Amino acid sequence: MGGLKLPVSETRVRNNIRTLRLHHGEMTQQQLAESVGLTRQTIIAIEQGRYSPSLEAAFKIARVFRVPLEEVFQYDDQPRSRHKTRAL
Repeated sequence: MGGLKLPVSETRVRNNIRTLRLHHGEMTQQQLAESVGLTRQTIIAIEQGRYSPSLEAAFKIARVFRVPLEEVFQYDDQPRSRHKTRAL
């Protein structure tokens, strides 16, 4: 199919969701999604750094783990030089 390739930029928001899930009884992505009212696909995208959650969703995620927001999410001030591409 080839075609034009567009850059897919990653978010500058980093997170520790996967680690937190594993330290909380090996919580699944589905369980976290249901706890905060998001889809499993959205949780996957957030974990992989492909999507930044809304502020409200970020607070809900932190609340599930009973930790401060900063323990779940960090903002990377330095732009990433690595870009992925995707075909159209």
